[in-house]
Amino acid sequence: MSGKSPLAASAEQRDALKRLAVSVNRAEADRARAILLSLSGWKSAAIGEVFGVREDTVRDWRSSFMREGLAGIERHPAPGCSPVKAEAALAVASELFAAPVENRINWTLPRLSEEIERRTGHRISHSRLSVVLRKKGALPASDPATR
Repeated sequence: MSGKSPLAASAEQRDALKRLAVSVNRAEADRARAILLSLSGWKSAAIGEVFGVREDTVRDWRSSFMREGLAGIERHPAPGCSPVKAEAALAVASELFAAPVENRINWTLPRLSEEIERRTGHRISHSRLSVVLRKKGALPASDPATR
């Protein structure tokens, strides 16, 4: 199908798209920028080339925006179960890292993993624990042993 897209956006939607276009979530920002380019008259093929996606993907983004508005292109949490182990690990780690540095045990990933299992019953691997702590910014800055 070729021709002019029926895509339209209000001034408020355009402002929201501009804000979303600078999101820290790259995929979300790319979708917003693609919609803004579409509104400026760019074709799907050209937008796809700019963002390194197929033109069908650009059409999907445009369709989502036309159906759902801004909600159609914003980030959506992945479906599935809640991260029980990660949440348990963060709760325990936050409590342990809250102690003043001079009174705190030198928490290595193996020690921390064992303590989490002892307190919560959830076993979490050292590598997964490292990812969870880094992603949530839970590692204490002054403790090089947990880096």
